[in-house]
Amino acid sequence: MKYLSAHTRAIKTMAAKLGFDYCGIAKAVRLDDDADRLEQWLNKDMHGTMNYMENHFELRVNPCLLVPGARSVITLLKNYFPAQQQETDALKISKYAFGKDYHEVIRSQIKTFLHLIREEIGEVNGRGFVDSAPVLERSWAQRSGIGWVGKNGNLITKQGGSFFFIATLITDLELQYDDPFAKDYCGSCTKCIDACPTGAILPGKVVDGSKCISYFTIELKDMLIPGEMKGRFDNWAFGCDTCQDVCPWNRFSKPTTEVAFTPLPEVLNLSTKEWEAMTEETFKKIFRDSAISRAKWKGMDRNIKFINS
Repeated sequence: MKYLSAHTRAIKTMAAKLGFDYCGIAKAVRLDDDADRLEQWLNKDMHGTMNYMENHFELRVNPCLLVPGARSVITLLKNYFPAQQQETDALKISKYAFGKDYHEVIRSQIKTFLHLIREEIGEVNGRGFVDSAPVLERSWAQRSGIGWVGKNGNLITKQGGSFFFIATLITDLELQYDDPFAKDYCGSCTKCIDACPTGAILPGKVVDGSKCISYFTIELKDMLIPGEMKGRFDNWAFGCDTCQDVCPWNRFSKPTTEVAFTPLPEVLNLSTKEWEAMTEETFKKIFRDSAISRAKWKGMDRNIKFINS
């Protein structure tokens, strides 16, 4: 028991030193309730053309299949709320893509985290994930006491709102577990549901991914965006923050201290005309290290034309 306490303290101290805003720990078990919800969501085709969501179903709901002998799931949050906002008349970019690609930034920090754990505690088997593997991050965050899942499907914290990246480290190390976050503080508020430009947020904390602006502008690989979405994008060219921007809990958002998430000047200042005139070569040069590169130039060009036509 003495080691459990010491190891847990050491891990939370390391996480704070690496700049993570929250660190919570849950017991590695199969997520039975989440498995049922995910199955229903997939059966209703709410994943659209995101066929990868159907793959590795059991891996998504059972961490022990990702890390043999898994005992603990460590959830880490990193704030990305920017200190500066975009010019109001420009094409809108989701805040998470203002700076360097978070996949690369946080993946590197998790590697360092695991290295420090091994130095401090000894041989530990573990795997870190950042939004790129079959892991139900928000469920683990709730189970480890960090926050609750809001009506818009985002994890919300009482102290800092929802503008956070979530990283997960699954390990075979036994630790002390945090109590799950028991309460839902959304109450009767429906601001996110009412504000969603495409009606993608449904009752019961269900988000129809196939109607979400983020899906259309990033995940959809077809060169044609459905005509019924015409005039409903509210100038969003990459992702969408509407449901987070209207959330009352985000009045507690504070600017990130992660230097890598400092906004690119082009994201903040490019006018719609400059976006329209941009060449593929310029796009690749400017957004080489940005998550915006995920849409590729063809995707961004499609999005811009769809919004402006």
